[in-house]
Amino acid sequence: MAPTIGEQASTLLVRKIPIADPTRVFLGDVIVLKDPDNSENYLVRRLAATEGYEMVSKDEKDEPFVLEKDQCWVLADNDKLKPKEAKDSRLFGPVSMTDIVGRVIYSLRTAVDHGPVLNSHYSMRKDSSLLEIELDVSDMMKNHKA
Repeated sequence: MAPTIGEQASTLLVRKIPIADPTRVFLGDVIVLKDPDNSENYLVRRLAATEGYEMVSKDEKDEPFVLEKDQCWVLADNDKLKPKEAKDSRLFGPVSMTDIVGRVIYSLRTAVDHGPVLNSHYSMRKDSSLLEIELDVSDMMKNHKA
C-alpha cells in the first residue's frame, strides 16, 4: 500500500466494522479485508468501487460487468506495481463486503513518521473524534516493531 502506508512494516490502528456496507465504508477508504486466497491472512487495500458500479477493463478482450449486491472492488495504492504484483481485485476479482474487517485510520511507521491515513471525507469526519480523544501514540510505540 505504499506510499499511503509506507514501504516498511507499519503498526496500523484499524477501526473494526462489524457489518461492512456502503453506509459504513466509503469509496476511497483504506480497508483491511480477508485475503481471498487465504482467509487466515489479511490485506490492506483501498476501496475503489461498490455494488452497482460498472467495471470496464483497459483490456478490450474483457467484458464490462456491474458489481452485484454486497460486492466491492479493491486496489493497491502503489502505482509502480503491475496488476498481478499488486494482489488486488485486478487479480482476484470482486470481493464480498463481508470480507471487510475494518478501516485503517492511523499508521505508525517510526517515532517521527506517523499520522492519520487519508480516507474518504465521510470517514475522516467519522474517525476524527476517535483520533483526537482515544489515540495514544506512545502506547502504539510500545508495541511497534520497527
